[in-house]
Amino acid sequence: MTIPPAALQTAAERFGTPLYVYDAAELDAALLRVRAAFGAARVYYAMKANPNLTLLRRLHAAGVGFECVSPGELARAEVVGASGAQILVNGPAKSDAEYAAGARLGATFIVDREEEVALLPPQSQALVRVNPALAVSTHDHLATGAAGSKFGITLQQAPRVLEALRAAGHTALGLHVHIGSAIRDAHDFTAAFGRLSELREETGPLAVLDAGGGWGLDADLHGIAREAWAAATAFGAELWVEPGRYLVARAGTLLTRVVGTKRTGRNFCLVDAGMTELLRPMLYGAAHPVTPLWDGPETADWDIAGPACESGDLLARDISLPQPRRGELLAIGEAGAYGAAMSSTYLTRSRPAEALYEPGRHSGADWTPIRRRETPQDVWAAEI
Repeated sequence: MTIPPAALQTAAERFGTPLYVYDAAELDAALLRVRAAFGAARVYYAMKANPNLTLLRRLHAAGVGFECVSPGELARAEVVGASGAQILVNGPAKSDAEYAAGARLGATFIVDREEEVALLPPQSQALVRVNPALAVSTHDHLATGAAGSKFGITLQQAPRVLEALRAAGHTALGLHVHIGSAIRDAHDFTAAFGRLSELREETGPLAVLDAGGGWGLDADLHGIAREAWAAATAFGAELWVEPGRYLVARAGTLLTRVVGTKRTGRNFCLVDAGMTELLRPMLYGAAHPVTPLWDGPETADWDIAGPACESGDLLARDISLPQPRRGELLAIGEAGAYGAAMSSTYLTRSRPAEALYEPGRHSGADWTPIRRRETPQDVWAAEI
């Protein structure tokens, strides 16, 4: 956690809880780490990790492009000023709206299946997404490069699809590979790039190799970058990368207040945030660091439980805490990715506010609100 506890207390008092807060300095530092490792590679942010417009504007101003997987994400990219080579359109089941918006913006399409060639707008630029059929070190739901995944085409299909793109009048830029998210073992990337090298003789030189993202937060980026550049160089290609979670996860913290405690078969610390604010623990079994913002001797191991009527509504298990007291704050770390992005209004819960920490940016104020808290009326506003 990079934001001082006193500043977190201030944010909670000002904006209420649950609350997503982001550290601008950590966001900038993560991008610097990527650029230091990957050098001249073109960087596209996988917007699905966190689509807040303030964060997108900051990344766009830093020269980062966007990988989009829905009409809404394309609309966000356009709103912050991105166009043309700054936008990639990805996804296994693109809609007509996505093809139309991508064509209007001059985006590059990532072809995910052979039949998609016939669906592309005339004279499109495209990459072909290849599935290397690997077992990788992440949760099954995050393993997009596994043989049973819905993503990409087979290695055997790739040369044929590249040729089909050219025959249809499109620009076949090259290949794309993204094997998953939160990958723990860097050797998985080495294996994926090695599989791509099998295509070199059949494809000939390519303009672009898009190596995707998915690096674990503690990954050896320089090692991965060396392997990616070696693969790109073998094709004579420019290297593109698509970090998402890596750029924003550690910049974000979910603040939640203790509601009370309960001792049954286990010790529960009850809080005002849960699966509607941070779904990853329930969806992927993800473990997020938990920091209590109060002092005292550690009393026991606690499960951090949210308010939803779901047994799986747990933010963490077996966390050693000082005796929890009603009103105290917990900081759930690494929540900048897929926290707000996956938040929901299940149980007609209003989605939280979001705030950016940037000390010294504004006179007398370290915090900038970047999303207001929803009201119940906001939640049902579209209902008839």
